[in-house]
Amino acid sequence: MSASDDLEIGVGAVLIAAGLYDVFQSVVVPRPAVGRLRLSVSLVGRAWRGWRRMALRMRRLRTREAALAVFGPLSVVVLLGLWGIVLILGYALVLHGLRGELHPQPDSFGTTLFFSAGRMLAFPAQGIEPTGIATRILATFESANGFGLFALVISLLFSLFSSFQRREAAVVALDALAGAPPSGVQLLESCAKDQMPDQLVATFDDWRAWTVDVLESHLSYPVLFYFRSSHDNEAWPNSFGAVMDAATMVLSTIEGGPTGHARLLHKVGVHFVQDVREYYGYQVEPVPGVELEEFLEAHRRLELAGYRLRDRDVAWEEFRGLRTKYAPWLNRTTMYLAVPPAPWIGDRSYLPHRDRGRRARTPRRAR
Repeated sequence: MSASDDLEIGVGAVLIAAGLYDVFQSVVVPRPAVGRLRLSVSLVGRAWRGWRRMALRMRRLRTREAALAVFGPLSVVVLLGLWGIVLILGYALVLHGLRGELHPQPDSFGTTLFFSAGRMLAFPAQGIEPTGIATRILATFESANGFGLFALVISLLFSLFSSFQRREAAVVALDALAGAPPSGVQLLESCAKDQMPDQLVATFDDWRAWTVDVLESHLSYPVLFYFRSSHDNEAWPNSFGAVMDAATMVLSTIEGGPTGHARLLHKVGVHFVQDVREYYGYQVEPVPGVELEEFLEAHRRLELAGYRLRDRDVAWEEFRGLRTKYAPWLNRTTMYLAVPPAPWIGDRSYLPHRDRGRRARTPRRAR
């Protein structure tokens, strides 16, 4: 066996190990620990930045949204193909290094690659058969990897699309209360206008369960972050932000509201934000993301809707403290995902951020 054969076997073994490791981490292991290496996550993130940059150059909104919406499903298909290609190539390199144990002996690496694809995808290839112990074991493992990969692909697709459907069902249902794009203030106004305090409680409870579900599913399968809603003016970060804003207003501004349900939602929402920030290593400036004038306008609207409200100065200070815990991440996420802005949510770089006479600016773009 020559040095080139040893090199082929070594490189092939590395490719097989890397492919199986990434499949295991991406599909089998639920909710991976922070900092654990996931090759596919890094690859999808880098691809998204380039895809996003290209899509944002499109002038027509509908064309731009269509291009951005393609990325999530397309990345899943590409990942599945890459996993298969990496494993086929890895086994082909090892088998070519051991080609003396194949009969008839392949006349080129291309023939060995075709034989490897046949073992992985379960079709006959050139009448080649493994004759040595090492090649028989290797061919058996490759066939097992092929069947296992197909089974995991079916499981992955089912998990992805069921999680996506559960996420979007709540987003669509929120339209009737919060509008499209959604607004936390409008959510509170709708419940007051039609005298539906129980609906507000139900919304907080439903979105607390939604947040837990999205936290678990999206950190296990991060590609779900890039799946966009198929409905106009809807996006899961905007809907999540609107419900969190409504809960924050109940806790800071409204007297006699469902504070217990709002506090539970706020705690779970902040936990969701912190986990995603730690997983991706986000560093954001702690600002409320809403100007005093905007808060006072919301205060006036809620008063007209019939709510009993706390003193504006006291409410503003508490509102600022509560919203700072999630607003910076929310704005960064919507800009990173190129989500159209909603009231109080999204790219607000054109607005100066005032804090009782002191001026600052929100970050212009996600870093």
